[in-house]
Amino acid sequence: MRQSNVSHSPLQQPLALACGITIPNRIAKSAMSEQLADRHGSPTTDLQQLYAAWARGGTGLLITGNVMVDHRAFVEPRNVVLEDEQFLQAHKLWAQAAQANGSKIIMQINHPGRVAVLPLFKKPIAPAAVGLDLPAMNLIRVPRAMSETEILEQIQRFASTAALAVQAGFDGVQVHAAHGYLLSQFLSPLANIRTDQWGGNPENRRRILIETVRAVRQAIGKNKILSVKLNSADFQKGGLSQEESLHIALALAAEGIDLLEVSGGNYESPAQLGYAPDRQVQRDAYFLDYASALRQQSQLPLMLTGGLRDVEVMNRLVSNGTVDVVGLARPFALQPDLAKQLLAGKSVTASAKIPAVGYKPIDAYLQLAWHAAQFRRISSGQKPKAIKGLMRTLVAFGPRMGFNILTQD
Repeated sequence: MRQSNVSHSPLQQPLALACGITIPNRIAKSAMSEQLADRHGSPTTDLQQLYAAWARGGTGLLITGNVMVDHRAFVEPRNVVLEDEQFLQAHKLWAQAAQANGSKIIMQINHPGRVAVLPLFKKPIAPAAVGLDLPAMNLIRVPRAMSETEILEQIQRFASTAALAVQAGFDGVQVHAAHGYLLSQFLSPLANIRTDQWGGNPENRRRILIETVRAVRQAIGKNKILSVKLNSADFQKGGLSQEESLHIALALAAEGIDLLEVSGGNYESPAQLGYAPDRQVQRDAYFLDYASALRQQSQLPLMLTGGLRDVEVMNRLVSNGTVDVVGLARPFALQPDLAKQLLAGKSVTASAKIPAVGYKPIDAYLQLAWHAAQFRRISSGQKPKAIKGLMRTLVAFGPRMGFNILTQD
């Protein structure tokens, strides 16, 4: 474990956001899919205990995994759903568990669009009837193009979920517009081939995101955190480019969002897992070039997530103003107290090797399964334990995933 000699590191400094909320330090746990809701979509005590552990570990900002805005579309089984007050008390306990040690928590709100896993036998919705460019997936799960009425409904669903989140005590929300989910699909020239006001040119492609941000801000008020997660690029020929993404980021800054998380990739090119083709940025930060380019045009608070492991690099990026918050995800699955280690000047320990077979959808599932197994251990008070080997990883989560799919409400 590499240790920095910095005694008062920039990572230790609080960050005051425009909404008036102050994040106690510059370290954020970026969203990961926990799959710890019950079959009805309600947060469980396991989910509360997992976030309590991360909060005890000193994390300044905790961002939840996918919370669905619509019970008719899940990213994975056992995602949390928040669309009415039915499970509001469970959400309140979740927020309180995360905030008990001073951390701030925001809820990542999302709709999967064409990549919905559930329901299995129903066509998913998307900007257009364009399937994923992956073997079999472009035949099996061809989505149905959304009507304008459905587009307006989903904008309102994001706003409704956001309002319920702050009612439950969350410090704000993050609108997920990255990684190939619904809002990201609208931004993509490949997925969005509409010719109406919701597609056809860059301004129209980003219309649903801008309208969603406006609706969410109205729903949560000016004193709660409004964050957006945005792809720096899709890393696909013909997909969302860095240039167009920079224009989107500037439009979001003009809307007065509090924090932009920079990520990249999607199911077809999962750059967020380190698979970005022809990546030109340094190994320690997948999307640094984009953050640097945006910083030259805007002072919008930036959170950079992806590949950051060296504490000296993190401190330098915050110190020189390139980014304001350092986001990490997968390392938190093995080090619940990761933030304390980073604040003490210690870099992230070497990551465990996760089995892969070379087919992106399966490898993404293996990543999911491997980390979900660690979340269950942490939530039950056990120490994380790296799973070695393909079969052990499949056994650790395969049967559970099948059961969860079959029993999801």
